Amino acid sequence: MRRQSMIAPGWWDFTTLDRAILDDAARLDAGDLLGLSRDGFTVKFYDTVEDFYLAEALEYIDAWRQATPSRPAGICGPIGPTEQLPLVARLVNALDLDLRHCHFWGMDEWVIDGKEAGLDFPLGFARTDLELCFNRIRPELRMPPENLHFPAVDARAYIASWDQARCVVMQGGQGEVKHWAFNDPPKREPPYIDQPPPPDEYRKLGARVVDLHPMTMIQNARTSGGGVVQNVPSQAVSVGPVETWKAEKVSIWHAGMHDNPFGMRLTTLMIGKRIADSAVPMSLLADHPNVQFNFLRSAIGSTRVEMH
Repeated sequence: MRRQSMIAPGWWDFTTLDRAILDDAARLDAGDLLGLSRDGFTVKFYDTVEDFYLAEALEYIDAWRQATPSRPAGICGPIGPTEQLPLVARLVNALDLDLRHCHFWGMDEWVIDGKEAGLDFPLGFARTDLELCFNRIRPELRMPPENLHFPAVDARAYIASWDQARCVVMQGGQGEVKHWAFNDPPKREPPYIDQPPPPDEYRKLGARVVDLHPMTMIQNARTSGGGVVQNVPSQAVSVGPVETWKAEKVSIWHAGMHDNPFGMRLTTLMIGKRIADSAVPMSLLADHPNVQFNFLRSAIGSTRVEMH
């Protein structure tokens, strides 16, 4: 039987891993992170905030430039980080980039009382994408509304949309519970009381409604609501591993705001060393053929003890 979570005993999470893996991750320095690159997994550093978010925004442009009438293409993008979104709109407008054959997939959305959050919900993800990016693009350049795909509780249309166009790249951040999108660790329930689900089982999950790990709720309250956790829903609808593996590339952006220096080290180690464990969902990307971790150098930080 694996150890209990130090955070939420009814759940699986990274604190249930063997202590040796956790300690190895804590010892890594910046050079070690770069050294974990391998075929299929690239680690890249950016020295300034400006370079970091511009590079993230350019992934949208590069993906959309590949779209043609016979072969539409697009990108799946996160809310968190969001700083790239106004840059995307500015670039599209400046380049006169016609998006008529382009697609966009939102990664996830909150679920409130059994329904995906509407555009009036202050923490809403579709709302944020529209306000920070798509509504800022000149009308004559915008993609058709049917090419904007946001996940819903009834996920059938969203799932089908992944076969309508190439997903050139799926962007994401990393949460403190080591998720991408809302692919959180599962609850510690039968038949997975003694061990978390095998990676192959977790990777069979498609877009779906998920219960959120308590750490995810606390993180979102911290990053988006000044810590007011009672405003954060306990469920969300999320893109799944099935859709993720349809993306030609998965690009994760570590700005240091959504996870800490230890967490960023842990998932880099696990993907670099091909240690896949569903208690650490991000580690399952070890088996995706094209993953890139992008670090703001100043966010790498230190895992040394510093008392404050």
